[in-house]
Amino acid sequence: MYFDSFTLTLHHIYTSYQLMTQQFEIIAKTFMGLEPVLAKELTQLGASDVQVGRRMVSFTGDKELMYRANFQLHTAIRILKPIKHFKAMSADDVYEGVKDIDWTQYIGLEKTFAVDSVVFSEEFRHSKFVAYKVKDAIVDQFREKTGQRPNISVANPDIRLNIHIAEDKCTLSLDSSGESLHRRGYRQESVEAPLNEVLAAGMILMTGWQGETDFIDPMCGSGTLLIEAALIARNMAPGLFRKEYAFEKWPDFDAELFDKIYNDDSQEREFHHHIYGYDVDIKAVNTARLNVKAAGLSSDITVEERDFKEFTQPKEKSIMVTNPPYGERISTPDLLGTYKMIGERLKHQFTNNDAWVLSYREECFDQIGLKPSIKIPLYNGSLECEFRKYQIFDGKMRDYRSEGGVVKTEEEKRQMAEKRRFKQNREFKKRIDEQEENESADIRSFKFHSLEKKNERKTERSDRFERRGEKKPFNKGGRNFDKKGGRDYDKRGGRDFGRKNRRFDHDED
Repeated sequence: MYFDSFTLTLHHIYTSYQLMTQQFEIIAKTFMGLEPVLAKELTQLGASDVQVGRRMVSFTGDKELMYRANFQLHTAIRILKPIKHFKAMSADDVYEGVKDIDWTQYIGLEKTFAVDSVVFSEEFRHSKFVAYKVKDAIVDQFREKTGQRPNISVANPDIRLNIHIAEDKCTLSLDSSGESLHRRGYRQESVEAPLNEVLAAGMILMTGWQGETDFIDPMCGSGTLLIEAALIARNMAPGLFRKEYAFEKWPDFDAELFDKIYNDDSQEREFHHHIYGYDVDIKAVNTARLNVKAAGLSSDITVEERDFKEFTQPKEKSIMVTNPPYGERISTPDLLGTYKMIGERLKHQFTNNDAWVLSYREECFDQIGLKPSIKIPLYNGSLECEFRKYQIFDGKMRDYRSEGGVVKTEEEKRQMAEKRRFKQNREFKKRIDEQEENESADIRSFKFHSLEKKNERKTERSDRFERRGEKKPFNKGGRNFDKKGGRDYDKRGGRDFGRKNRRFDHDED
């Protein structure tokens, strides 16, 4: 049958459209306690069949949604695309199940790959052994078919795989993210025991704050809560500063589609309030300022050296979110005295505002001396913490309620109900030393590996950053900053560091 060129072109467009809109299962991983927040984010993003699991949320979407999930979610650690579900009672079963997949669809001989494993099973005691069996199955298949084998690269693989085993149920997935999504790309320097970016964003989203008031962190450290708050207030994608994603190396990567997503700033909004960060340590203050500047958010965030004990009533309506020292990774001369001071400052200098405190020890919370209206369990690394809300008001709670004050919203009551489920998952702590279990690869410090600069995209990016006033020029890591050091914005507010410019090489803490 004869087909003219026009017909063939239409067929190609239709076929491409079908592939792009094809629905498939996707899994978003997160930290214990953040699952409901992530599920809400996914629903707002347009995901369907959203189901909350243990440290993960599964959903259905197409390629565009998978790209957007990586780029726009604040509380996801990584996004997985399952290849196969199967059952295995032994290492040999795992080997056969993996070898049964046609790996030429996913890995070329010129590509490198790596396997991450997460195991909850009495049959499989060592997760690394499971990863080795997966690698063996893939390599053996290539050797039998071609006489050659792809190489393994732990540091910077082209294709990253993830195998999850719960008892006898195995899920083998493609990791579309690569490095953990908490590594936004804006952090230039760090302080001791920095707060994880995903956890920080989750904490802010739990408060319900969207930029309606001023935001304060009186113990800001390297500024993570401040920057994540600004991104949420402006509804900016946290992936804006990121170097790359694993799906960009996949055979079916749609560069034009991702460019469209990356350059779409239509959902961003104005922020008419301000974010304040304070710290008694001048080194932390300088670090926070550097990170804020790298994110181009200096017009939204002010960081100053100040002791919390000198904190005074803010002039504007404010919310406070803070992560004080626990006496674990960060020590302080008088830990209990610090928390007593926090309570005193809140009671006398934060009236008619809400304060949220993340901490670890019950005795520390006791020293605050205020009754929390909500307690939400969260893990900060391996520490089982609580995120508590304090509503600061004059007089007695009975009078506050009689005047229409709301102590717990329906959403906060639901979050409190999560505490029971959280306690039932204590076995999480038994395996906390395993890398795959507590995502230490996502928490520990690392250095970016240098990458070859890729060819410029065929699609020209629009300018994406308006000028932000800075005193000194700043061009760290290849981002295009204006002469004043702020972000370049065009008249539409478009970003100036397009994806070809964000492929910079620098070290992160």
